[in-house]
Amino acid sequence: MSERTYIDISTASIFKGLLLVIFFILLYLLKDVLIIFLFAIIVASAISPFANWLDQKGFPRVVGVLLLYLSVLGLGVFLISLIIPYITDDLNRLVGSLPKVVERVSSSLENAQQGSPRYLDFLSEVQNILDGLSTYLQQASQSVVGLVASIFGGLFSFVAILVISFYLSVTRKGIEGFLDSIVPEKYEGYVVGLWKRVERKVGKWVQGQLLLGLIVGLMTYVGLSLLNIKFALVLSLMMMFLELIPMVGPVLGAIPAVFLAFLQSPALGLWVIVLYIVIQQIENHILVPLILGKTLGLNPVVVIIALLVGNQLAGIPGMILSVPMATIIVEILDDLAKHKESRRQTG
Repeated sequence: MSERTYIDISTASIFKGLLLVIFFILLYLLKDVLIIFLFAIIVASAISPFANWLDQKGFPRVVGVLLLYLSVLGLGVFLISLIIPYITDDLNRLVGSLPKVVERVSSSLENAQQGSPRYLDFLSEVQNILDGLSTYLQQASQSVVGLVASIFGGLFSFVAILVISFYLSVTRKGIEGFLDSIVPEKYEGYVVGLWKRVERKVGKWVQGQLLLGLIVGLMTYVGLSLLNIKFALVLSLMMMFLELIPMVGPVLGAIPAVFLAFLQSPALGLWVIVLYIVIQQIENHILVPLILGKTLGLNPVVVIIALLVGNQLAGIPGMILSVPMATIIVEILDDLAKHKESRRQTG
C-alpha cells in the first residue's frame, strides 16, 4: 500500500504568498510611477558623491547641488538650441528623401521576390520594417524635443525625475532615510548596507556611461563627417543616446548609419562599417576599461537577459534601468549565497 505524503501549509503562509502576488501585480500596474522613481534614484546616486564632497568641504549642500543642476540644464538647453536647427534640417531632408529610398528598395525587393519565391516571407518582412521606419521617422521629425522627452515618459515625468532626484540629493542620506521609512525595522540595517554597496556601483556606472556616450558620439560625428555621410549629426546623437543601453545600443546605433551610407554608395557603406568597428574596438579595449573598469562586475549573459526583460516590461526606459536593477538583484543573491554558506559552515 503506497504511503501518502501530506504537506501542511499554514494560513499565514498562504496569506503572505497572496500578499506577495498582489504586491508584484501592483508594481506592474504602477510601473510608470516606478520607472520615474527608479530614474530619480539613479540620477541621485550619480550626484551623491559630488554632494558628499561638498559636505566634506563645508560648502552648503543645497546651494552646490542646485548650482550643479542649473549648470547642467543650462548647458543642455544651450547645446540643444545650437544643434536643434541642424537636427531639424537633417530630419526634414531625411524624411523627405525616405519615401524615394523606400520605393527604390521596395522595387528591388519585389524583383528579388519574383526571382526567389522561397525568400518571399523574409523579403516581405524587410519591406514591412522599412515602411515602419519611414512612419517612425516622419512622426519623430515633428518634434525632436518630444522624441527625447518620450524616453522619460513625457515632460511631466522628466520634471518629476528632476524634482525627486534633487530632493534625494540635497537631503543628507536622503535615499537611506527613505529606505528607513518603508523597510521594517529588523531589515533596516541589511537594506541600507545593500543600498550603500549598490549606490557606489550604480553611481560610477551612470557617470561612466554618460562620459562614454559623449566620447563615442563625438568620435562617430567626426568619422561620419570625414566620410561625408549625410545626416552625420543625427546619427551621432542617436549613437550617443543608445550608448546608455549596454551591448545592444551600439549595434542599434550603427544600423541606420550603415544603411544610409550604402544608399549613398556601396563603398561608403563598407567604410562606415569599418568606422563603427574601429570605434567599437577603441571603446571596448580602451575607453571601457579606462572609464568604467569593472564597475558592476555583471556577467554578459546576465546583462543580456536583463535587457530583454527590461525591454519586454517597459521598452527603452526599461532597458536603460535593467542593468542597475540587475546589479541590485545580483547583490541580494550574493548575500543570500554567502549567508547560506556561513550557516552551513557553522552548522
